[in-house]
This record gives sequence, structure tokens and C-alpha cells, in this order.
Amino acid sequence: MSISRINGFADLFDSDAALFDFMESTCRTIFSRYGFKEVRVPIMEYTELFARGIGTETDVVQKEMYTFPDAHGKLQSLRPEATAGVMRAYINASLHARESVSKLFTYGPMFRCERPQKGRMRQFHQIDCELIGTPAPAADAEVVSLLVNYMDALGLENLSLHLNTLGCPNCRPKYRQALIDHLTRYESSLCEDCQRRLHTNPLRVLDCKRDHDQEALQTAPVFADYICDDCRAHYETVTGLLTDSGISYVQDHCLVRGLDYYCRTTFELRSDAIGAQTAVAGGGRYDGLIRNLGGPDVPGIGFACGMERLALLMGEREAARKDFYVVCLDDACVAQGFRITRDLRLAGLKGEMGYTAAGMKSSMRQAGKSGARYTLILGSDEMARQVAAVKDMDQGSQQDIELDQLVTVLSHKD
Repeated sequence: MSISRINGFADLFDSDAALFDFMESTCRTIFSRYGFKEVRVPIMEYTELFARGIGTETDVVQKEMYTFPDAHGKLQSLRPEATAGVMRAYINASLHARESVSKLFTYGPMFRCERPQKGRMRQFHQIDCELIGTPAPAADAEVVSLLVNYMDALGLENLSLHLNTLGCPNCRPKYRQALIDHLTRYESSLCEDCQRRLHTNPLRVLDCKRDHDQEALQTAPVFADYICDDCRAHYETVTGLLTDSGISYVQDHCLVRGLDYYCRTTFELRSDAIGAQTAVAGGGRYDGLIRNLGGPDVPGIGFACGMERLALLMGEREAARKDFYVVCLDDACVAQGFRITRDLRLAGLKGEMGYTAAGMKSSMRQAGKSGARYTLILGSDEMARQVAAVKDMDQGSQQDIELDQLVTVLSHKD
């Protein structure tokens, strides 16, 4: 009996792997233009990092993390998101003492033990971007601009940018209390999760997608009526910079981040083409996070993209096509075919060879399946004349090319 893969975990072959590779390589290209540098952090951290970084009252920490004790009984968890790990690395490396502003990005697998659904797996992948060290609104606008630029580079269209401000520790408590007072009147009609959140994390109620909560949300107070003058000026600068850059957005009063250290700018990119889970990327300013994790009081802003959801929007992407496939029609040709294959690869061409000699019909069938642009045919006749019969698999034409000219000729073909 064979062993099946775990539910919520996926195998990525060929075109799927090529799609993820494209997202990652495009990320490196676009992010580097903005001065961001790659950091690679472990997929496992001490559980305390996520409890402090995400919040003990969140569903992620309470229900969704893969957590187990080490040999000494200390709890450790597979990372459910990347930001906490990047912040831990930032603190451990004392980057604040070496540079006034740090721009970091990473990508890789994350893990959450939740019900698998379209675009949401138990092992999923994120691209994460963090700008640390400045409270300037221009930094917020740049991070949002980077996200939009990245989506454009992936060829994604019809995405809507949602934006909101969450105020600061000075003005946020007033809004929080006004929201609690409002939602209390609707408590009996709220869903079970929102009834719990009302008393532990009331801002998360605004993020509820269940229809029976919508009346309470539609009449809820909005942040814009409670923010202080400094927060208002900050947000107006951010939105002004985005507008001047030609980046359109939707003012979304229900867009929140439920943790206390999130403040001011928050944003999300959405698509209606992937079902109920419309968010494909999101982020915000988190000026209290690094201090909360035991580091210096340094401001920051960042975002994360769900790669599985981006993949749903991008559709299939073909792997890079092979340049050649070498066919050996008898055993005496195999050694020469091996040398030719190696020389072509060393010249930068991509291709394969048949490992054993075979008849013309089966060999050409295999060459066709390989998808290569050119098939190089080696038989006793070709060996005697020191040539390879090179067939253009698109045009159907064929020509003999001297063996010592193969690298030169194939390297210069379109």
C-alpha cells in the first residue's frame, strides 16, 4: 500500500514549480530595484516569538500553529508567517546599530493547521517585505508602490488596492471604545467568533465576512472620525503620494489589523477571481512590533503575498523549453552523444539525451515528448560522416551539421 501525501500539503511539478520560480525570480528583480536585500530565516522558531509577535488572542496562535516541545520541553513552532522571524533576525543581528533603515525581503513555506480550501493550504508560501527604521509616510507609499509594481511585473490585472488608517496609541483607544459600545448593541446577532472577539480583539470583528454581521459593520464607527491631527496628516501624505504616482485605491473603513502594535497605514490587494478568499496580499505599519519582541523601539512597515493565491490568478506557466534532445540509434553512438550533450550544456544550452540506443520511431517519439526545439540524431551513418542530423521540431526541416560545429550553430539559432 502506497503512502499518500498529507491533506493540505501539495507536490509541485513542472509548470507549477516554474510558476513559483517565476514569482520568486521576479520578486528578486523588482525588490532589488527598491534597495531591498534578501534574508533567509528558519522555518521553525520558539513558540514564544509568534505568541508575542502575532498575539496570544489570535486564531493563528490559539488554533493553527504546528507546535511541539524540543528535547528540553521548550515549545517550538513551524512558522505560520514570516514577519516575526524577520524581526527576530533583525534584532539578533543588531541591524539598527549598523544602518538607519533596513529593507529586507524573504520568501518560502509557512504552515498553518487549518481547513484546506482553494488558495489556502496547510503548507503555503509567502513573499514577505519589511522596511524598518523610519516612520515617514513616504516609506509607507514606497512599500505600497513596490507591491503594486510587483503585481504588474507578474502580469496581474484587475486587482483593487484597499487602504485605511488605524490611528496611533494616542487616538486608537477612543476608537476602540466607540467600536465596543456600538458592537455591544448587536452582540446577540454576531457570529460566535465575533462575540468572542468583541471582548478580546474587537477590531477583528470589522474583518468578519459572514452576512449576518453586516448590519453591525455597515453602521460601525470609522477610524477617520477618531484619528488625531498627526495621524490624519500622515495618512493624507501617503494617499497624496500614491495619487500623484497614478496609483488608485479604495478607502476601506473596515480594513483592519487586529494587533495592538499595528498603527496608521494598512493596505490590502484584492481580486474577485479566486473565490471567497479575495485578499492576495496585505500589510501595514507596525511601529510597536520590534519593541514588543525585545528589540529597540524602531518603526516599520511591510506586507506579505500569498503565492498560492497569486498562482490561481496567474494560471499555468510553461517551464522553460529545452533547446535540444540527442537521439542515439545504436550503442556505438552513445559515448559520442554523451560528449555532445555535455558540450552543449557547458555552452549554456538546455537539453537531454536518450540514455540507451533505440529505434528511430521510438526515439523520435521520446524526442517529441521532451518538447525540445531541436532533435540531434546520431546513427552509424552520421558517425561515419562525423555529423549529426539536426531536426527542427517546429518546422519539420532537417540538416546535417558537423559534430565540431554543433555548439556554434545551435548557440546562434533563434
